[in-house]
Amino acid sequence: MDVQIHGAPVYYTIPVLGGIPITSTLVVTWAIMLLLTGLSIFLTRGLKICNVSKRQAIAEYLVTTAENFVSSNMGARWLHYAPFVAALFALSLFSSLSSLLGFFSPTADLNTELAWAILVFVIITATKIRTNGALGYAKGFTQPIAVLTPFNLISELATPISMAFRHFGNIVSGYVISTLIYAALAAANRLAFGWLPGVVGNILSTIPILSVGLPAFLSLYFDWFSSFMQAFIFCMLTMMYIASAAETE
Repeated sequence: MDVQIHGAPVYYTIPVLGGIPITSTLVVTWAIMLLLTGLSIFLTRGLKICNVSKRQAIAEYLVTTAENFVSSNMGARWLHYAPFVAALFALSLFSSLSSLLGFFSPTADLNTELAWAILVFVIITATKIRTNGALGYAKGFTQPIAVLTPFNLISELATPISMAFRHFGNIVSGYVISTLIYAALAAANRLAFGWLPGVVGNILSTIPILSVGLPAFLSLYFDWFSSFMQAFIFCMLTMMYIASAAETE
């Protein structure tokens, strides 16, 4: 693959395995999935009924929290979705927070959110067909009048797209704002200390003095709080759509 930068061609190669490009998104996502799988195995190893370990207590707390989350939003009959919702929440959260370790965040790639949204859309569609039957599902697009069928089809297909772009947009907007703030602070640092004469000005203007403190505070929102909220909102929408799909039309 070649890219033009200031008129000069720059060549770099994306590794390919079996015809599949091995991108940063793919590598980090698989690393996070392996981490979550290993953590799950570690927490659930050697379970006991009495005299439970701290590790088991943590595992039971996480399972109970996930079940309460699903039960309170979907109802007790949907508890079988607790593992799926918990896995989706953990994958989204860890993917967004991976940028704190210097890795590329998979949620900054729209393909990640689209894959999750398509998976949820398949579950929603299967739930509707299981509840109303194939004919009932198809008939639902003609409600309340047949002339609205094209609009109902567009609305149905827009569900995964809106879910994906909502999550992706909020994550990327946080990165853009953080980058702009870092750039503004760097420019302000050069402006504030660049006027000093000689070597002192040259040295101080290159030291990111003004970048200390504020970026850390912003990280609490854009990296931690925003990552948690986007994972929470995506899971809430998932539960809401699946539960509403089971209602008889």
